[in-house]
Amino acid sequence: MCTAISYRSGDLYFGRNLDLEYSYDERVTITPRNFPLKFRHVPAPAKGYAMIGMAFVQDGCPLYYEATNEKGLSMAGLNFPGNADYKPYAEGFDNVAPFEFIPWVLSQCETVGQAKVLLSRINLIKEDFSGSLPATPLHWMISGSDGSIVVESVKEGLKIYDNKVGVLTNNPPFDIQLWNLESSKFLPGDLSSESRFLRAEFTLRNALGAMDGKDSEACRVSQFFHILGNVAMVKGCRPVNGKYMHTIYSCCCNASRGIFYYTTYDNSRITAVDMHRENLDGDSLTSYGLVSGPQFLEQN
Repeated sequence: MCTAISYRSGDLYFGRNLDLEYSYDERVTITPRNFPLKFRHVPAPAKGYAMIGMAFVQDGCPLYYEATNEKGLSMAGLNFPGNADYKPYAEGFDNVAPFEFIPWVLSQCETVGQAKVLLSRINLIKEDFSGSLPATPLHWMISGSDGSIVVESVKEGLKIYDNKVGVLTNNPPFDIQLWNLESSKFLPGDLSSESRFLRAEFTLRNALGAMDGKDSEACRVSQFFHILGNVAMVKGCRPVNGKYMHTIYSCCCNASRGIFYYTTYDNSRITAVDMHRENLDGDSLTSYGLVSGPQFLEQN
């Protein structure tokens, strides 16, 4: 269960809550331009755009949950069980596995418009990363300077929706979420995906009214985390197989500047990682473990 939002207030901001029962040791990970990306069935660019985001690095491969590239294009994958439908390998298409979809798009595209051209040739295939890491049912939100879209691979084929509300949660499919938004008369308070979609859209739309574009970066980032906080999950409220689903981390990337901010469940202090302080012409990954323990400022 997750919630992603995107909006422009001066710069472009993109981020999400990651709601799971446990962590995969995810880290803030920077992929530089010359890192040798390897895709299973499509060629990798000789030199791709650098990107920063949260990833689980396995066998030297960054498995991104969400990321932003150096051109300001952002992308996040959210759980989509029961509806995601990946296809068999097909000749004449760019056959891309779900776990490599984010770097495949962000290494090549500067805008949503360019991503749409790339998506016209894509076939998202049912292929596991490994025997211990099976394919996860996902759908994706892509946002850039020219707008936002949602990408869903379902039984009927690949669906691409313009996302004018700047919000994505999980089930049902995005077109039904938009229908719910138009038909709802109340603001629900439960933790279901449909309710979080409605609350996130309401909070985002009204919170932006308090931003006049002249606020500091700190104020904009703080506002972003407050919006995500309205749809965050607290341990104990949603038990799953003896564990508790909770917001493991929340993140906000200033996509215009390449600065990745995050908080964790036990550490509400905002931590920042600036991709432009790293060697973006390098050929190896840079990863930062999450600052997850509680931090207190003692005033006396």
